[in-house]
Amino acid sequence: MSLPPILYHCFRTPLPYRQTLALQERLHELQLRLRRENAHQDVLLLLEHRPVYTLGRRQDEHDPATIAEGAALQRTGADVVPTKRGGQITYHGPGQIVGYPLLDLGRTHPPIGIRDYICKMQTTLKSHLKEAHGIESSLNDNTGVFLDEMTKIASIGVQVRHRLTTHGFSINVTPEPMLWFKNVVACGLVGVRQGNIAENTKTKARNSVTVAEEMEGLAQRFGKVFGRDMVQLELAEREIGPEIAAVEEEAEALQQVNPWPRAPLLGLLK
Repeated sequence: MSLPPILYHCFRTPLPYRQTLALQERLHELQLRLRRENAHQDVLLLLEHRPVYTLGRRQDEHDPATIAEGAALQRTGADVVPTKRGGQITYHGPGQIVGYPLLDLGRTHPPIGIRDYICKMQTTLKSHLKEAHGIESSLNDNTGVFLDEMTKIASIGVQVRHRLTTHGFSINVTPEPMLWFKNVVACGLVGVRQGNIAENTKTKARNSVTVAEEMEGLAQRFGKVFGRDMVQLELAEREIGPEIAAVEEEAEALQQVNPWPRAPLLGLLK
């Protein structure tokens, strides 16, 4: 039996992290409920976030050092949010694509294991860099995608419950996130700097690389690696579409009254 297509949606406006986290949770619960009737759908959300530093499961949000670091980071104009994904602290913001695949890993026989799932996401990101931009990736023992031993361009952090996935991957597209990253040791990798597509592309002019133009190609390569057709999600699509539309409308309204800061308000903390 062939697998159903993955529905994907590309958001137009950077989203607040907390609202997006809540959206993932609502869609996860919806998938879990509809799976009992074999009526659930797999979804890929592609978006930018408003500036945010997120903590992973390895960090104790109640630790005094973590609390102090979070307070300092908030003064830069970014949000600071604890999460249940794997990994350590990292940054998300405009100029970076974040992908949230909400997939049922049990659709295949045998089911996709977590390690294989992460490898497929790494393959997707590497293929996008190579095919769209002629950028070669480097082998590295750490999770994510690296341009060389000390330059990371993409990160992966996932959560799997009941074989349903949340969280996902991020890839730096423009230089805009670079200053924000300098305030933290992203993913706990001391000495590792961040790279981006615009400063390394071999197929386009640097200033022509945009998040919006990268999303479609990334979605199609995701489908190719996972062996699935990709279909744009209609916002009238049953219960999923209205949930997504509501978050997008809220983000657009917030941007009108409270635009995100383009750079850390206090400069670099370190």
